[in-house]
Amino acid sequence: MATGQGTANKVILVGRLGQDPELKYTPSGSAVANLSVATNRVWKDQDGNQQKKTDWHRVTAWRQAAEFAGNYLKKGNLVYVEGRLETRSWTDQNNVTRYITEVIAEALQGMSPKSDRPEASGEAPPTPTEEQQPPAGAEIPPTQSEDDLPF
Repeated sequence: MATGQGTANKVILVGRLGQDPELKYTPSGSAVANLSVATNRVWKDQDGNQQKKTDWHRVTAWRQAAEFAGNYLKKGNLVYVEGRLETRSWTDQNNVTRYITEVIAEALQGMSPKSDRPEASGEAPPTPTEEQQPPAGAEIPPTQSEDDLPF
């Protein structure tokens, strides 16, 4: 958990992937995956009518967690994400400063039932290598620092 003197920056999400994770590699070879996770809130308004709101969260995973996401998670899968919020800024081509807040995943776990996994739907699972992670549902250890950010 990211902490400082009397502070904490901790995020826990359980939601569904809105699209397949986007797995890329930095020039130094570190894996990075971008995920779009949806969470839902349901409540009753003053008139007793049920209301529903979906929030979308941008999640970035690094190294082992990124490879796990890219190799084993698919659109619609239920995922557990634990991490921290991070805001970064950049100047666009029109010289306007832009900001984005995202969750930097420190732990990532697939939670979909076996019937929702690719191998249960007839798709061939990825061919494992020594560096790949165990099948969906296995917890990935926290990542190290993000020293070689591609942006």
